[in-house]
Amino acid sequence: MGIFNDFSIGLFLMQLVILCLLIFIMAKFAWKPILNALNEREEGIQGALDAAENARKEMQNLQADNERLLKEARAERDAMMKEAREIKDKIIADAKQEAEEQTTAMINNAKATIKQEQQAAIAELKKTVGNLSIEIAQKVVRKELASQDDQLKLVEGMLEEVTLN
Repeated sequence: MGIFNDFSIGLFLMQLVILCLLIFIMAKFAWKPILNALNEREEGIQGALDAAENARKEMQNLQADNERLLKEARAERDAMMKEAREIKDKIIADAKQEAEEQTTAMINNAKATIKQEQQAAIAELKKTVGNLSIEIAQKVVRKELASQDDQLKLVEGMLEEVTLN
């Protein structure tokens, strides 16, 4: 109860005036800057959160773009590989066809050459046989016509054959 005994109304009013004055000065000069600083800080934090969210969304978009580009690159690579295989197969097929055509042409040329050489050999053989036959006939005729009587007999025999035919 000692507190109420020491109570002074004048002191209380003076402290009340100082408190109101202090609240007024604080409201006039301190609260606005403090509230502005708090608002700026809150806005800065919200801006950082928004920027982080935007960065996250942008990263997702970039990742999606990268995946799309990777798929496109793979598809393009597959198309190029398929085209390269088709070109390779066409080149091989063309080379085989050309080789077959050249082989056929060489075989036909060889057959024609063999036929010509065969005909030339047959003609040479006929000529040789003909010459050999003439030589044999000459030797036989010389031997048969060695005597005068043999010559007369041969001439008479030939005349008879000619008249009979």
